[in-house]
Amino acid sequence: MSALIYQIAWQRLLFVIIGVDIESITIIVSSFMLGLGLGAWLGGWLADRFPKQVLAIFCLFELLIGSYGCFSFDLLNASALAFSQLSRGDAAALSFCLLLLPTLCMGATLPMLVAHAVRQSASVGVATGSLYFINTLGAALGAVGMGFFLLYWLDLRQTIHIAAGINLLASLIVASTLIGKR
Repeated sequence: MSALIYQIAWQRLLFVIIGVDIESITIIVSSFMLGLGLGAWLGGWLADRFPKQVLAIFCLFELLIGSYGCFSFDLLNASALAFSQLSRGDAAALSFCLLLLPTLCMGATLPMLVAHAVRQSASVGVATGSLYFINTLGAALGAVGMGFFLLYWLDLRQTIHIAAGINLLASLIVASTLIGKR
């Protein structure tokens, strides 16, 4: 859910830096797709390499996403001012880089959860299917919520902070279960 909220909110913020046209939308969507793709590879690699610590790593990634989210409004606004003297191509490249780390972290979370669920479940299909269902439902709720509700009642900063709160809450919930198991 939070990833779709971020994508729409950050896209609106980055329009100030690189403009509102097909090229700017392509840059923003491409940074999300590359980050999610690289993150999915990284998340799978980490889950295979550190199977006993995968939930702790998931917590760390959710914490990183939420922390970035908390500061992203100010960061992207400051970037708009700093990038105003650059060529459009340079501003676009730097904007692309600004989104790469958080989107990489976003992409890593689902493969980590899938790997953990598969190890805990007798049915690979049920574990994987359930997580993909929840992920898809969350994405749909994020897009609908952002388009029809959040931007109607809140400004971009508040909306981004809601998304960051979701990430931080996910990290806290999983961390508390890990602490509870000790």
